[in-house]
Amino acid sequence: MTDVLVLNADEMPLQRVSLRHAIRMLVRQVAEVAEAQPDKLIGVYPMPTAVRLVRYVVTRWRHARTGPAWSKQGVLKRDNRRCAYCTGRADTVDHILPVSRAGRNTWANTVAACSPCNQRKADRTPDEARMRLLVQPATPAWATLAHR
Repeated sequence: MTDVLVLNADEMPLQRVSLRHAIRMLVRQVAEVAEAQPDKLIGVYPMPTAVRLVRYVVTRWRHARTGPAWSKQGVLKRDNRRCAYCTGRADTVDHILPVSRAGRNTWANTVAACSPCNQRKADRTPDEARMRLLVQPATPAWATLAHR
């Protein structure tokens, strides 16, 4: 099943839901189709790729100073699945200050990395491994993680 992007009434992204959930929202009339696949229907509704809420939902927690919580998938999405050392396809997360040296799972301490670069760096810092970090890690905005 495909995911559908849910937009707030002001068109800011909120989350992704299943197609089934999106259709239920349309039936209950809490959302309307914002974007749909051309010439595809589910009953009387066009097959949505994005739905917009009819009423604005206050999401103060999303705009906290700290931003979204850290996650491996979030790091990979923030870095567009590109290795921070060689720009190849990333499939792992590397800690700039290794966990073995009290490095933590934070946005500023982690970057996406391919397996060969991650293994080459091992439990050293990029400087010790003589590997140049091509990106500067930062906490992403909510909107960055909502888009696919």
